[in-house]
Amino acid sequence: MEVDKVKRYLESSATIDGDKLPLRFFERLIMHGLRVELIETNRVVCSFKVTPRLLNEGNYLHSGAVATFLDMVSSAAIYTAGGTFVGTSVEINISFMDAAYADEDIEIEAKALHVGKVVAVLSVEFRKKSTGKIIAQGRHTKYLPLPSKM
Repeated sequence: MEVDKVKRYLESSATIDGDKLPLRFFERLIMHGLRVELIETNRVVCSFKVTPRLLNEGNYLHSGAVATFLDMVSSAAIYTAGGTFVGTSVEINISFMDAAYADEDIEIEAKALHVGKVVAVLSVEFRKKSTGKIIAQGRHTKYLPLPSKM
């Protein structure tokens, strides 16, 4: 086992002082450039252009960026279903079917499948705008805490 190689791989990305970054920096970095295309009951459609900051080592859209988009856009769908709080993630799963490269326009469609008093279940699909080809699909389950009576 190459312990030093593993350590270098993980720590090489951690060369900045993250504690000095602005609050919610990660979401801002990923979400910058997102455009809301449609909002209707139980559904939100957004789009974005894949930029170099969102690419991984293989020069295609980083799966972590996809996970962040999925979290943020599906959470917004809770509001379209009458939810008053976006809650806390319990489970996120993503299946990847294709890659997206720099300068490709991507559409994200999030649907609120169920928004109850305590749990929300959401689905998300990522498509290439030019072809409609699905690049990823995901589901997001969220816990919706009951409001405090204090």
